[in-house]
Amino acid sequence: MMRAYLVTVALCALAFSLASASDPSPLQDFCVALKDSSDSAVFVNGKVCKDPKLAKADDFYFGGLNIAGNTENLQGSNVTTVNVDQIPGLNTLENRLFTKVLNKGDVFVFPVGLIHFQFNVGKTNAIAIAGLSSQNAGVITIANAVFGSNPPINPDVLTKAFQLDKNVVQYLQKKF
Repeated sequence: MMRAYLVTVALCALAFSLASASDPSPLQDFCVALKDSSDSAVFVNGKVCKDPKLAKADDFYFGGLNIAGNTENLQGSNVTTVNVDQIPGLNTLENRLFTKVLNKGDVFVFPVGLIHFQFNVGKTNAIAIAGLSSQNAGVITIANAVFGSNPPINPDVLTKAFQLDKNVVQYLQKKF
């Protein structure tokens, strides 16, 4: 048992040491941008940080991409800018649950590195547009990566990490 645990830890350490492709981490874990400043304000990426306890889902939300802009110009086009000024939560990230029901033309951002999910609560198909901030972006399905890894992660490790019954862990490993 202890030997299997040590082998698992050694393999994880080896895997982490071989993985070198990533984007740099933000300077701090959380900073929703504010437009106002004060002498004692904390600045991250040139923006003043909101008190993290006051952050809300709307800090990660923008509505209105379904509204056509004025195209009566020389270029015949219109650009709707959506950046940190419209979505203050783009400034950095936080590991806290924010939820919002979106409608046609709405945008919700998932800051870099956060586990996130989408769920269609409607009765029709939905379209999602992903804008990724990495030159080497990828998708990792958490459940598949944890319970469907090859070689499998020792069930004892998963039982302790997720505080689940070992039978549940083994069931999930078979499912993935």
